[in-house]
Amino acid sequence: MGVHERKARDKQERERKIVDCARSIADSEGWAAVTTRRLAGEIEYSPPVLYGHFPDGRDGIVSAVALAGFADFTSVMRQALDGADATDRLGAFIEAYLTFAAENPATYEAMFSMQLGVQFAHDSTPAELRAAFDVLVDAVGGDHADDAGTRAELLWSALHGMSALTRGQRLSPGNRRRRVDALAELFDPTS
Repeated sequence: MGVHERKARDKQERERKIVDCARSIADSEGWAAVTTRRLAGEIEYSPPVLYGHFPDGRDGIVSAVALAGFADFTSVMRQALDGADATDRLGAFIEAYLTFAAENPATYEAMFSMQLGVQFAHDSTPAELRAAFDVLVDAVGGDHADDAGTRAELLWSALHGMSALTRGQRLSPGNRRRRVDALAELFDPTS
């Protein structure tokens, strides 16, 4: 049993190393620079080793980066909600979302813009995606039984648009606070 556990830990460590390397390359050079050949060279494994961990190759690696990103995202968003006072929970959530997108551009792109081998809002949706959506529902107040799910989708859409437009330098940097306040007011569950 000890050998089996060590091999499982070694496999998880190699997968983490592959995912971390892909994130690092994508952060510094963009996703176009992330190839299985490049990753294999960077982490000193052969391409067949990468395919052994990720049979879908680069697509599987991008999906793994996205899933890890969703876990990180959920943790950051939960901290923002739990750390805010009751009157500004939504504002704190919006700020945390925009900051996460700005500080993790490649991961954010993998999570929300690139084609993934997973489905959203489906029975097969991975737990990481469900948890991320649940924190959005919590931010707008309510549960999935009422209209909070729809409101969460709309907030997510607005935040994604703000993140993309900010990254593309299409929004006034000096107007961020007003945008955050206005969006929080629109989605305030007490309104």
